[in-house]
Amino acid sequence: MKDTRMTLRFQDRVIILIGTAHVSRDSIEEVRQIIREEGPDMVCVELDAGRYQSITQKEAWEQLNVVKVFKEGKGFLLIANLVLSSFQRRMGAELGVKPGEEMKTAIETAMTLGIPYALCDREVQLTLRRAWARCGLWNKCKLLASLLSSAFSTEQLSEGEIEKLKNRSELDDMMSALSDYLPPVKETLIDERDRYLAAHIWAGGTGGTVKKQVAVVGAGHMQGIKAHLEKIAAGDAGEDVSDLERIPSRRGFSQIAGWVLPVLIGALIILGFLRAGAGVSLTMLVRWVLLNGSLAALGTLLALGHPLSIGVSFFGAPIATLNPFIGVGLFAGITEVTLRKPRVSDTQTLSEDITSLKGIYRNRITRALLVFFLSSLGGALGNFISIPSLASLLVK
Repeated sequence: MKDTRMTLRFQDRVIILIGTAHVSRDSIEEVRQIIREEGPDMVCVELDAGRYQSITQKEAWEQLNVVKVFKEGKGFLLIANLVLSSFQRRMGAELGVKPGEEMKTAIETAMTLGIPYALCDREVQLTLRRAWARCGLWNKCKLLASLLSSAFSTEQLSEGEIEKLKNRSELDDMMSALSDYLPPVKETLIDERDRYLAAHIWAGGTGGTVKKQVAVVGAGHMQGIKAHLEKIAAGDAGEDVSDLERIPSRRGFSQIAGWVLPVLIGALIILGFLRAGAGVSLTMLVRWVLLNGSLAALGTLLALGHPLSIGVSFFGAPIATLNPFIGVGLFAGITEVTLRKPRVSDTQTLSEDITSLKGIYRNRITRALLVFFLSSLGGALGNFISIPSLASLLVK
C-alpha cells in the first residue's frame, strides 16, 4: 500500500503531508483532489523561487548569463543543475508528465480557491553548493561520475515503477543505497532539507490564523519532515534553520589543498636548479608547461572548442595552477562563450540538449560548459602527471 498521505495533528492545527513522485500523473490528480476536498488555510510546496520560475516561465533559461556563471565560479554547479533537471525531464517525457507538475498544480489549485501558498524549500544552488563543499575529493569524483552517468543513461522507467517510488520500502532501499554511496550528499540533499522544509511548513502556520495546512512534498521527505515537525511541536527543536543556508567553511587540509600542487611543482623546479643547475631547472619548467597546457588544450579540443579557446587553455593552464583561486576552465569557458555567443534557440532547447552527446555539441551553452569542464580536467591531469615526470629528472 502506497503511503502518499499523512495527517499530523498538533493541538489547534492540522498538517496534511502529500507524498508525490515528481513525474507522476497520479500525484497531480491526488494533489488537486486533496486540496479541493480539505480546503486548507494554506498550501505549502517543496519548491524554491528559482525552481518555481523554471517550471512556470518558459523563458527562464533565456535569462541565463553564462559569462556571469563562469566569473562567479558556478560552472560545475550549473552542470550539476542541468543534469539533475534533464534527468527528471527525460523521465517525465517518457510518461507525458513535466517534472514538478504536481507542485505547479498545487499552487494553481490554491490560487483558484483563493488559498495562500508558500514556497518552502531551500534554494537549489545553495543545496548543491553545500553538498559540493561537504564532499572530499573522492566523493566529489563519485558525485560527478553519478551525475554524468545519469545524464546519458538510457534506462526507462514505466509508470508503474514511478508510482513504486512513493512506496516506503522502495524509498528506504534508495535512501540506504545513497547513504552508503555518498553519505555527505544524502545528508545535504535529504536530511537537511527534511529539517528545512519542516521548519518552513511550521512557520507558515504560526500566528494562529492557519488551522489546517496541506504540504506537497516528495515522498522521500515525508518521514523526515514528520519527525522534525513533531520535534518542533514538542519544543525539542527550534524553527531557526539559518545554519542550513550557509556554505561550510573549508578547514584544515582543505584550506591549503589548492596551494599543494603549485608549491610542490615550484619546489621541484627549485630543487632541480640547486642540484643540477639552470639547464635542468629550465627543462623541468618547460616540461611542466607543456604537460599542463597541452592536456588542458586537448580537453578543449575534445569539446570542439574554438581554436582561440584551445590556445587560451594552453597558455592559461599554467597561470591557473599558480593561482588556485582561478581555474583554466574560467579562461577557456569565457573565451568560448564570447567567440560563440549563445543563440536564442540554445536557451530554448537547453534542458533537452543536455541529455545527448549530439545535443551538447550542438548547443553553444552546453558546449561552453563542456569546454569549461574538459579544460579543467585536462589541466588537473597535466599537473598530476607532471609531478613524477619532473621528479624523474632529479634522479638522472
